Amino acid sequence: MEIRHKTEILEKENLSPYASISMNSKGRTFDEEKCSIRTDFQRDRDRIIHSKAFRRLKHKTQVFLAPEGDHFRTRLTHTLEVAQIGRTLARALRLNEDLVEAIALGHDLGHTPFGHTGERVLNSLHPNGFRHNQQSIRVVDFLEHSNNRVGLNLTYEVRDGIINHSGDNSCSTLEGQIVKISDRIAYINHDIDDAIRAGIIKEKDLPKDCLEVLGKSHGARINTMILDIIYNSLDKDTISMTRDIGEMTNKLRQFMFENVYENSKAKEEDYKAEYIISELYNYYLKNEDKLPIEYQSYSFIDSSKEDRICDYIAGMTDRYALNLFSNLFVPKGWES
Repeated sequence: MEIRHKTEILEKENLSPYASISMNSKGRTFDEEKCSIRTDFQRDRDRIIHSKAFRRLKHKTQVFLAPEGDHFRTRLTHTLEVAQIGRTLARALRLNEDLVEAIALGHDLGHTPFGHTGERVLNSLHPNGFRHNQQSIRVVDFLEHSNNRVGLNLTYEVRDGIINHSGDNSCSTLEGQIVKISDRIAYINHDIDDAIRAGIIKEKDLPKDCLEVLGKSHGARINTMILDIIYNSLDKDTISMTRDIGEMTNKLRQFMFENVYENSKAKEEDYKAEYIISELYNYYLKNEDKLPIEYQSYSFIDSSKEDRICDYIAGMTDRYALNLFSNLFVPKGWES
């Protein structure tokens, strides 16, 4: 009996009745021979980790643009924190850890340089709008290649979790729901940590009722949220917080929007990032032939010029976008 098959049997015997069992996956867009060692969800996780888009996350903004300190989060460290929180929840609830990890590692692959600022600019420029969760699916379905094939050919369950991890979308699996709530837990708490480190806010500025209920330290608040989800979701067909913890979590999130994400010195440089993204977009709109050859036309999907420009820009790291802008628009001195 193959190792993969033994693992699938263990999943079926030991996981919750509400768990997604890898042998029962709805499958891939294109059929392919199964791995003898790894389940389909493990294989998806590995394809994401080995993708170029995943590697680029280490140089993409989480909240603070081009931070000088070594300890500020990036889009990659955020992704890893989401995966860690998600796996803790999945193990406690006897759900599929491999599926949670695959969704978590892939959920932000489509994020732009300069964080949500870049996303907002592309959304305003593209005729059909731009959303990073939709771009993440575009990355795994078309823009990344695996084994000389277009796209990573991920399972339905992983793709569903990625596309539905943000906004009001509903995930079809509990594992996808775990990633969605883990994403919120991660960014609320690590963004507080980074904002305090940057001097944007102080610990004493945080809402006192939130601290009393959730905890006075970074670790305590995460622990409270995780435990609440576990005990409120155990042996149920949905993943959620209790009303009290949910309300305090939402209040803390609103505090961050009002004091960090929208109105703080952390956002003072945003107009520069907005200008860079806008200028790059408009430059390639007028000079499509200057796009890298692989973005000038696609043989594998119908796409507009605007689609391909967004694909190129969204895939950039912060520093790549800065260097490209400099090369295109900043005059260079003559050398003798």
